[in-house]
Amino acid sequence: MEEKEKKGSEEYSAKQIQVLEGLEPVKKRPGMYIGGTGLEGLHHLVWEVVNNSIDEAMIGRCDDITVEMLQKNRIKVIDNGRGIPVEKHPKTKKSTLETIMTTLHAGGKFDSNSYKVSGGLHGVGVSVVNALSSWTRVEVKRDGFLWAQEYSKGKPQHDVKKEKKAQGTGTTIIFDADPDIFPEINWDKNKILEYLRHQAYLTKGVKITIIDRRKKLPIKDYQGSRYQFYFEGGVVSYLKHLNRNRNIINEVPIYIEKQTNEAYIEVAAQYNDDFKEKLFAFTNNIYNLGGGTHVSGFRMALTRSLNDYGKKQGFIKKQDELFTAEDLREGLTAIISVRMSQSPQFEGQTKDKLGNPEIKGIVFSAVKEGLGYFLEENPIEAKKLFGKCTLAAKARRAAKAARDTIIRKGALDGFALPGKLADCSSKKAENGELYLVEGESAGGSAKQGRNREFQAILPLRGKILNVEKARLDRMLTSEEIKNLIIAIGTGIGNEFDITKLRYNRIIIMTDADVDGAHIRTLLLTLFFRNFRELIEEGHLFIAQPPLFRIQKGKKIEYAYNEEDKNEIIENLNESEKVSQELEEKEGANKDGQQQNKRKGGITISRFKGLGEMNPSLLWETTMNPENRILLKVTVEDAEKADKIFTVLMGSEVGPRRKFIQAYAKSVDNLDI
Repeated sequence: MEEKEKKGSEEYSAKQIQVLEGLEPVKKRPGMYIGGTGLEGLHHLVWEVVNNSIDEAMIGRCDDITVEMLQKNRIKVIDNGRGIPVEKHPKTKKSTLETIMTTLHAGGKFDSNSYKVSGGLHGVGVSVVNALSSWTRVEVKRDGFLWAQEYSKGKPQHDVKKEKKAQGTGTTIIFDADPDIFPEINWDKNKILEYLRHQAYLTKGVKITIIDRRKKLPIKDYQGSRYQFYFEGGVVSYLKHLNRNRNIINEVPIYIEKQTNEAYIEVAAQYNDDFKEKLFAFTNNIYNLGGGTHVSGFRMALTRSLNDYGKKQGFIKKQDELFTAEDLREGLTAIISVRMSQSPQFEGQTKDKLGNPEIKGIVFSAVKEGLGYFLEENPIEAKKLFGKCTLAAKARRAAKAARDTIIRKGALDGFALPGKLADCSSKKAENGELYLVEGESAGGSAKQGRNREFQAILPLRGKILNVEKARLDRMLTSEEIKNLIIAIGTGIGNEFDITKLRYNRIIIMTDADVDGAHIRTLLLTLFFRNFRELIEEGHLFIAQPPLFRIQKGKKIEYAYNEEDKNEIIENLNESEKVSQELEEKEGANKDGQQQNKRKGGITISRFKGLGEMNPSLLWETTMNPENRILLKVTVEDAEKADKIFTVLMGSEVGPRRKFIQAYAKSVDNLDI
């Protein structure tokens, strides 16, 4: 063990650290380095420090990482990697540790001999964290000692000190995010847990511990809330996690691992009886929401391999029986992880989509070879896969016929809009709003109360089809869904084109009761599964109609939930009390009848539904842009959202029962 540590320290020294430029730009434009100074940017500080430790783990130099959330919003990250070099740097003539912590673009990630793979220029990251922190301390175990240095707003407070003898190697970074840069410093434990869980799945064999010590010590030796991730199976463990609560088609998961000179490829895939695809792609452990060249290589190899095997086994006899890439997506859960020796090229600063063209061929070759072995060695599983994909192909052809009839015919006929749609007069999509309203009664009120220039109304009759349990061909036979698709204008499936969106805002407006919530959930499922780009681009909203009308004397206010109601009542009572005290003080409170009138009770009316509101009231409280409350629908965690939709809207009763039992007590107001 000592020889390994010594050898690792010799390979990773001051010679591998290259200095490119200074640190001042970070403080002037923090958004360029962490995406912004909101909560997302704040948490990016943790990611940058943790990613350094993950980079060590990816090259086999670290297997234990701990993240501690301390009191006073302090973060501490500990690893047992090689430890940052502390000797004098040949260019800066300062300690290498100080050089890395105080100089932008100074890090071992620029030297290919130190790191074969890395999530990016993470030598940048730790200096950025230091620059954006009011206080930082770095501790390094290396060469038999513990070395340390502290910083204030990125500036060293003393030279690197040799504090005491220490065994082993590793780095500890403790920092306080700078309140002068971040308007809100509020660490989200769940966000940190999700991020670190992903990292543990993608880096098999590394143990990641999260400890929340933020509460005041209630007892002696309080250790805090502790969470730990360790997945020996890596991406296969991740696959099983994603496919829990689902009926699996191929019990034996497809697993492909390939090391080349250019990259390390790891793929895990499995089919279930769902109709949707769940695919997660990563480059050097960075999640690529937009996919990229590695995903293209995977899809091409999957289609080619299954078609070749089908022809060889006699399952496919005609050209029109060949599977398309669309057929093979149905029910597929896949994780594609690529670690590149060269710097990844991403499209956009958010590293959303991988752009390296050479990776497509590398992944294609690895997956085609690995999948070929899997199909030959698992004939029973292969037959199950073909049964699933054959049904998907039949559904695709049926859906295409239905789509041609419904959507293309509509387009050729001048895009005939549904008769129920009360369209707006403006033809400018950027101004338009489409309200999806529950029922004819509410639809009538909305049509009369709206601003006809830019607000369109589409009443929906009853509860729409649950698309979680239906293929596209069945969806297109639903009159309500068909009307909605035509009204929106984008098309659906392969025909989807967001540039044809007819309204800038699509607003779901349902009653504030259990039935209204169910209809809203069905609509959200439809949009999440089939129009997700509309959510991602910020076009989907939920209207908030008031639940209560509160009147005291001539004063009328509206409450949107129980908390609002209680606050309004309290304010009205307090206002009356203050008025009475002023009148008594001024000697003006002589009229007993007037006093009794002011002390009169508060009238509270609860709206049973939108249909109860007259048009002017619906406009004033729910549709008037100056007064209304709209909630924008977003998907911050696609995996979590996917899980919730599967549990709530899927065919499995057991998981749904557990979910309801777990969260029933958190429901404030149940309307039965």
